[in-house]
Amino acid sequence: MIFFKQFKLSVFERFLWLSSLFVIFVTSVCSESVDGLSVIASLIGATALIYVAKGVPVGQFLTVVFSLFYGYISFTFHYYGEMLTYLGMSAPIAFLAWFSWLRNPYQKGRSEVKVRRMSGRNWLFLCVLSVFVTVAFGYVLFLLNTPNLFWSTVSVTTSFLAASLTFLRSPYYALAYAANDVILIVLWVLASVADPGYLPMVTCFGIFLLNDSYGFYNWKKMQKRQAKKLCKTVKKRKQFATRY
Repeated sequence: MIFFKQFKLSVFERFLWLSSLFVIFVTSVCSESVDGLSVIASLIGATALIYVAKGVPVGQFLTVVFSLFYGYISFTFHYYGEMLTYLGMSAPIAFLAWFSWLRNPYQKGRSEVKVRRMSGRNWLFLCVLSVFVTVAFGYVLFLLNTPNLFWSTVSVTTSFLAASLTFLRSPYYALAYAANDVILIVLWVLASVADPGYLPMVTCFGIFLLNDSYGFYNWKKMQKRQAKKLCKTVKKRKQFATRY
């Protein structure tokens, strides 16, 4: 029953999802040269983000699938930074996040994940680790003579932060992904100048930016609702303990 419940979308979420798919499809059809894998990856990615925004585990599974497609597409244009980031970092972390979300439901019998509050120590450790990952990946990208090295390196940082915050179940994953979306729009605009077949990827990350914005809004709403429910539960337990 939980498996089927997690696929239910609200009216707005259905509108956002179907609109995203429609825009991606129309853009690919209007493009002078269509790359089938780019279109498929974009459709999978847009679907993944809707369910990640809802805080249900299937979104993380679809993120793994998207990462595999996107890693290969990046390889075809020699965006080795994107390839290494998604295949070597985003996909594995999304896979771990899938299990983490399955093990941390908001309530028993519900598919919605339990939102976590980040401590100052968590943020400090994540920032230090991000610097290390950026320097290490940036050096590898330099050795590989990666096109648009600066933007590719910045993308590593935002991708790592986004994937890590998703694993940690923080609403701020969406802001990190939104920042990453902006970087990727720039990267794929540059790629589309050389080959128009990559234009659907520009549309893809434009759609992702919109979906991630909704994701942040929805996760903050989830966080408030869960906190309110927790306060009521604690209050009832205290009243019960006082009475008996």
